[in-house]
Amino acid sequence: MAWDFETDPEYQKKLDWVAEFVRTEVEPLDLIYPNPYDRRHPEIRALMKPLQQKVKDQQLWACHLGPELGGPGYGQLKLALLNEVLGTSMWAPLVFGCQAPDSGNAEILAHFGTPEQQAKYLRPLLDGEIGSCYAMTEPTGGSDPTAFRTRAVRDGDEWVINGEKWFNSAAEFATFHIVMAVTDPEAPPHQRLSMFIVPADAPGLEIVKNFTVPGFSEHEGHLRFTDVRVPADALLGTEGLGFIVAQTRLGGGRVHHAMRTVALVRKAFDMMCERAVSRPMRKGVLGGLQMTQEKIADSWIEMEQFRLLVLRTAWRIDKEQDYLKVRHDIAAIKVAMPKVMHDIAQRAMHLHGAIGVSTDLPFTDMMTYAQIMAIADGPTEVHKITLAREVLKAYAPGDPVYPSGYRPALVEEARQLVAERLEHTIANL
Repeated sequence: MAWDFETDPEYQKKLDWVAEFVRTEVEPLDLIYPNPYDRRHPEIRALMKPLQQKVKDQQLWACHLGPELGGPGYGQLKLALLNEVLGTSMWAPLVFGCQAPDSGNAEILAHFGTPEQQAKYLRPLLDGEIGSCYAMTEPTGGSDPTAFRTRAVRDGDEWVINGEKWFNSAAEFATFHIVMAVTDPEAPPHQRLSMFIVPADAPGLEIVKNFTVPGFSEHEGHLRFTDVRVPADALLGTEGLGFIVAQTRLGGGRVHHAMRTVALVRKAFDMMCERAVSRPMRKGVLGGLQMTQEKIADSWIEMEQFRLLVLRTAWRIDKEQDYLKVRHDIAAIKVAMPKVMHDIAQRAMHLHGAIGVSTDLPFTDMMTYAQIMAIADGPTEVHKITLAREVLKAYAPGDPVYPSGYRPALVEEARQLVAERLEHTIANL
């Protein structure tokens, strides 16, 4: 039996190194270069390489991957502890080789890519030489697989893709896109979709618009596919496997978002506490007021509950090695994440007064980020339904005559039990 809340001392040393490295060498870049995703920028490439080499020397590069793909194979629990540090900086995930959307796309290529696809796309992606984009979301489609409109039709040795995708992260800097498209509209809903690798320079593919989202460094691309032709071997996995491929990617992505959110929640909480003990009032400091203390107490409780739920979920993924078995845990952290982020950021913003709502402090970005996390990788409502359905499975089947906890029924059952025991006792005198 194992029940431990301590980090392995050797790994803690690595985490201490990461905290100092991110604080002194990575976070300053956030203030100078707002978008680290543009690998074509010579200054960014020049800055990235030595930082990434330091990470590799510490054996902390691409920790989400196993040794066969160049990662240390630490597992999700250690990755969660690492991301509690990396989540404070927009540059840090790229410096450590675990940035979205590339990390999830690498997982797709590792699981479903052919050797040829992996050689062409996976290896340079893992080495940080190129970027990628995951093109799933559509203007007309959300979490419903029947709502997707982008089509891929087989034409001889090619697939022809037509449709639109939007809010695709880092699309403008991608070398290739992983695109979800309908290949059989008459098939059952979860067998209609397939995944394709589409080069960013494919004829007929255009970026209609780049959306800017406050709090996010990368732009969100609106892509249009007009008779885009890709070879037959651009298919990832087999035809109709798109939904399964997507869930393999999104399950891990949701957990990684939650891991990084723990870091942002901690950052907002630390700023709130620093404000509380340093802001002078007529008598004492802001932290001496009971309403401030209530905000601090509520925030600490919510932060710790969320963090422990994330760590437990990561532990369960390592234990089960199957995202489906941890489905309700993942849904739970996905639901909790935006609320905890929003509430703590809002309290921190309020305690900072006028400057709290300005762009000089990060709270407005944090609150926008919270709303993004309530939408990205499936809206909160969908995950609440998933969680409730998974929980209720443990209580079926059953058809009680009375509502659970109905007192008269429980009293009658107790009387019958006592009578049976008394009868048994008398019989054995």
